[in-house]
Amino acid sequence: MQMTVPKKHGKRSYMNSKNSKPFHPSTLKPFPSSTLPPFHPSTLKPFPSSTLLPFHPSTLPPFHPFLLYLYPMSKHTFHAGSVPLGTDKLFLISGPCVIESRDTMMRVAEELAQIQQSLPLAGIIYKSSFQKDNRSSVDYYMGPGMDEGLKILQEVKEQFGFPLLTDIHYPDQVQAVAEVVDILQIPAYLCMQTTLVVEAAKTNRIINLKHGQFLAPENMAKVTAKVESTGNRHIVLTERGYTFGYNDLVVDPRAFYELKKTGYPVVFDATHSIRKYGIPSSDPTGGARQYLETLTRAAVATGIDGLFLEAHPCPSEALCDAASQLELTQLKSFVERMLVIHDAAKSI
Repeated sequence: MQMTVPKKHGKRSYMNSKNSKPFHPSTLKPFPSSTLPPFHPSTLKPFPSSTLLPFHPSTLPPFHPFLLYLYPMSKHTFHAGSVPLGTDKLFLISGPCVIESRDTMMRVAEELAQIQQSLPLAGIIYKSSFQKDNRSSVDYYMGPGMDEGLKILQEVKEQFGFPLLTDIHYPDQVQAVAEVVDILQIPAYLCMQTTLVVEAAKTNRIINLKHGQFLAPENMAKVTAKVESTGNRHIVLTERGYTFGYNDLVVDPRAFYELKKTGYPVVFDATHSIRKYGIPSSDPTGGARQYLETLTRAAVATGIDGLFLEAHPCPSEALCDAASQLELTQLKSFVERMLVIHDAAKSI
């Protein structure tokens, strides 16, 4: 079909000629099928294999998305006390969920010291909370409070040499806590609270950002940027599961990929990921223990940097998260199995 191309008159126009006709698709003539040769897959010629170069992953761009696990992303590395974070060795964060009696705290510390001596970990960071401000009832134990709790943590540090990690909930807690602990933890529920995050970051302590149960993993980059705005580059990101419907959590392995893209060490909080919301933690059904090892194995296989496993001498008697904490005597063998997977993942 021959179409009339109108002459230009000032601005370009395709419908300003007296001889032009309105265009409609129905005026187009079909292409004569008789001129097309019949197609059959057998008529295709194979590509000469002799022209193909032998393939090796090194021939691909180093940041090709399919090779992000074969070629690790650039990563910030730093130390919490004497424990290196972000290296080839897995580090462990462990301790009771909440600070209980001094005897309980010391008993856990003694077991962790033995584990640190016997397993090839990067090191162990002692974790416990002086205040659990997100309990579902005012009648539940919330901890000894900041002053008493910090005294006990300081004693653990002096006696065993562990770096310390604990939660903060309010900006006015930051300075006092930063004088004692090595890592300030921002609770998952509070990860978007700008004032809290920025005040914590200004101390230049390591900041452990717990991934909010309500937040897409890629959006944790925005929380990370709040810390970076203060000049602080000592950041750890911890995955702890997503809210999935009512009172349930799931762990999406894609989160580890997204968190790694920030360039900071990534941790999996296994024991909090199996909690069942809405059920008191003293109730055995308040935690899905049957999934603990499966989820942890999967997380370690993705190449995470650290594990977060709360442990207690007698979980059923624990004053918080009784249904999800790991029994202290089981901790060593559990971590040993994870180290086998960690070593295998590194060798790929």
